[in-house]
Amino acid sequence: MTIHNIIFDLGGVVITLDKNKAIRRFKAIGLDNAEQHLDAYTQQGIFGDVEKGIITPEEFQTKLGQLVNRPVTYEECCHAWQGYAGEVPQRNLKALEKLRNDGFRLILLSNTNPFMMEWAGSNRFDGMGHPVQYYFDAVYLSYELHMLKPDPLFFRKVLLSENILPENTLFIDDGPRNVAAASQLGIFTLCPENGADWTQAIFERLKTEKE
Repeated sequence: MTIHNIIFDLGGVVITLDKNKAIRRFKAIGLDNAEQHLDAYTQQGIFGDVEKGIITPEEFQTKLGQLVNRPVTYEECCHAWQGYAGEVPQRNLKALEKLRNDGFRLILLSNTNPFMMEWAGSNRFDGMGHPVQYYFDAVYLSYELHMLKPDPLFFRKVLLSENILPENTLFIDDGPRNVAAASQLGIFTLCPENGADWTQAIFERLKTEKE
């Protein structure tokens, strides 16, 4: 079958992830055991709750304040969470634009939260006045849909909403568990390491699928 749809992860694929920077920023707020709370792929506790949309940004802000024994501002939360954002490689954005021009439907599927999207969803994202949504035909965010990868229901939601078939779809994610979950549903997958240049590999993969 031919690939018509490509689902991308945000952190670690479209942008690079800098977990250590995020840890340093949360420690600066006063969260001494930040390493225990933060994960590159699936968060735990209040961090997982805000990414799944179980709690609101305001509730996260309050609960984080309770953890560090002082009031925490919305701006501090944004600054700390956005520490995860490493670079936004121009080669990735150019690849996304080429793929769309080539006729592929591009979909973003991300475990993320409102604090991270305060930046990614703004015109500050790419340095050229565009939010991340500019590069995609559809966007599915964990906190809006109350699901987290690698939950198979998250992938099924995308397939159903987009009315697409697994065998026509390629999923790119730097998380091995996420890729495994998608693969079990029959979706083709690619699993580059965080920050790796996947642009050449994807075009080679798509060329192979056509042959």
